[in-house]
Formats: sequence, C-alpha cells, structure tokens
Amino acid sequence: MAPHHLPFYLASGSEVDTLMVVMGLFLVGAVFWVGTLYWRLHSLPERMAHKSQKLQFEIVAVLGLISLFTHIHAFWVAGLLLALIDIPDFGTPLRSIADSVEKIADRDSGDETGRVNGEAVLDPSKAEPVLREHHNA
Repeated sequence: MAPHHLPFYLASGSEVDTLMVVMGLFLVGAVFWVGTLYWRLHSLPERMAHKSQKLQFEIVAVLGLISLFTHIHAFWVAGLLLALIDIPDFGTPLRSIADSVEKIADRDSGDETGRVNGEAVLDPSKAEPVLREHHNA
C-alpha cells in the first residue's frame, strides 16, 4: 500500500493519531458542556423561586431534589409551575389582625381590681353590681 493513497487523517504506525486526540478532547468538552446545560436547566425552578418567599423556595427545592433522585419529571414540572406563581402573603395580614385583637383583649380585660379605664365594672361572680365611680376631669 502506498502512503500517498491514504487519507490525511490516517496516521502511520509510528505517528500520533491527531484526529483521535482532537475528537477525544471534543468529546470530553461536549460531555462537560451538556452536563453544565443539564444542571443549569435542572436548577431553573430553584433560581426562579430564590427571589420569592422562603417557604415557596424550600418547596421548589425539595421538588427539584425529588425529581433528581427519582427521575420523575412531574416533580420538576410542578416545581417550575410553583416557581412561576406568586403565592400571596397571608401571614402578614393575619399577624396584624392577631396583634390588634390581642391589644383589644388586653385593653378590655382591665386590672385585677375590676377596673377598666378608671371605672368599676359588673363582677359576674358577685350577685350585686359594683357602683361606678365618676371622675371630673
């Protein structure tokens, strides 16, 4: 066989096969690139939910981990949909209502002497009413 009839990419027995080396490096680079793309795509719901509420972020992160370990893509889709939805903040208004009710309850309970805002009130444990005191201001 004459060497001038062989294609340029074929190496002779004593030379380094440059095409194999180039393709090996390309394959390693392609595997790393596809892996990076996969991880970035897989973490997309978590990155989207990172700027939302803490509870929503934690739920999305758990759904992402479940989908990663079980290979059930429905968990990833559920995490993505949950990351896209802004859950309304119910905690702040309810906390404000609870604080206001607590203030009202503290104000209306009075002290141990049975007085509310300087006035005596009816004591339900006694059969007779307690007279009110009038203060002139």
